[in-house]
Amino acid sequence: MERHFEQELNKLKDRIHQMATLVERQMEQTMQALINTDVKLAEEVIDLDNTIDQLDVKIDKLCQRILALTQPIATDLRFIMSALKINNDLERMGDLGVFIAKRVNTFVDYKDVLIELGMDEVANDTIRLLKNMDNLIQHNHIVLVKDIFEGSQALKNRTREISAKIVEEMTQKSYDVVIVATNLVLILSQVERITALCNNIAESVYFIVEGKIVKHSKDFLPE
Repeated sequence: MERHFEQELNKLKDRIHQMATLVERQMEQTMQALINTDVKLAEEVIDLDNTIDQLDVKIDKLCQRILALTQPIATDLRFIMSALKINNDLERMGDLGVFIAKRVNTFVDYKDVLIELGMDEVANDTIRLLKNMDNLIQHNHIVLVKDIFEGSQALKNRTREISAKIVEEMTQKSYDVVIVATNLVLILSQVERITALCNNIAESVYFIVEGKIVKHSKDFLPE
């Protein structure tokens, strides 16, 4: 029974790692599709979401099976509880990637606007944040937790600055540009939600490793 439990835990870890890698890849492709206005790549992002959804269901069922058939305690219970939450946050992140990918075709004739507004920097910062998140999940390097929190806050501030600039200038533009601008504001709001999900995942991994909840207090995080 104990050997079977260990096998199930290892399977859960492998699937969470796989999920994190898939979502990180999906989001990197999403950002590249947006900045390069690559409609074909955006379609690949949308197609990948089916694989992510299927893995999401498998992870949920595996967690339920482990909890139903065993009585995990201490670190193991902490991991299973956190795995459920991490899996949910990753799946939601994938959905946000699809939301963005579906709007890439809007910017085909306005690539210069994206660059002018600094969306290439937003994309690069988002990719960097997601790579840190994936690395954290794969290796439990909790030193990355603080990097994720700080990177998320900086990216959140940047998206709000750009959104405010767009709204301020929107009334002076043509109807077509207003449509493009509206879609860009929506995308920026999704990027902000992605930063929040990265924070959630960082909190969950920290809880797995240290057994401490840092949701409302992050002052003691490692340098």
